[in-house]
Amino acid sequence: MTRYIAPVMIGLVGVTVLVWLGTWQLQRLQWKQGILLDIAETIAAPPRALPRSPDPQVHRYQPVELTGDISDASLHVLVSVKLRGAGWRIISRFDVSTPEGPRSVLLDRGYLETADKNSAKAATGVTVQGNLHWPDDRNSATPENNSDSDIWYARDIAQMATVLGTEPLLVILRRRTPADKMLTPLPLDPKGIPNDHLQYAVTWYSLAAVWLVMTGVWIRRLAPGTET
Repeated sequence: MTRYIAPVMIGLVGVTVLVWLGTWQLQRLQWKQGILLDIAETIAAPPRALPRSPDPQVHRYQPVELTGDISDASLHVLVSVKLRGAGWRIISRFDVSTPEGPRSVLLDRGYLETADKNSAKAATGVTVQGNLHWPDDRNSATPENNSDSDIWYARDIAQMATVLGTEPLLVILRRRTPADKMLTPLPLDPKGIPNDHLQYAVTWYSLAAVWLVMTGVWIRRLAPGTET
């Protein structure tokens, strides 16, 4: 019987660890679903006034309603939209009126077809509903923005605010009045936030099953009369 001790111990330890990892991922899944629900509720909440001192942690996703003038000063960020392909995400200067006085912020107006790059027009007396956001578009593979040629690869708020002369504050448009037929809004949606914990859990549980089968095969090969 001593010949079975090692495979049984290795099998039990391996399966236990893999099942624990799968269960941990299920717990992470519940945690992430709670976060996504909170984000969805925040995005859809009634609009509030523009905060005097915006904070990326406190005011992320906060709904706002603003009235002002959209400048013809705009930046073009490369973007790909499902079922429509590559295009431009238009970021414009938005001069708004607030109880504290005039302010200028960045406005993410949405998607524009590639061929229509210079077709986004200025507009006055526009009312915008949207959400504050501090996007994290950049990773190690993202090229540097070419502000001279107006080709942007990431929404780097500080750099965009410097170019357009605004506060380093971005509003993602959800709807505007009057509507702009040239642009398709790309509002915030928690569905775009990755949540792969279920896939990870399935992977760990599958590995546990494979480990168990391989342990059984090992033990069977050790049985008398089966040695090769």
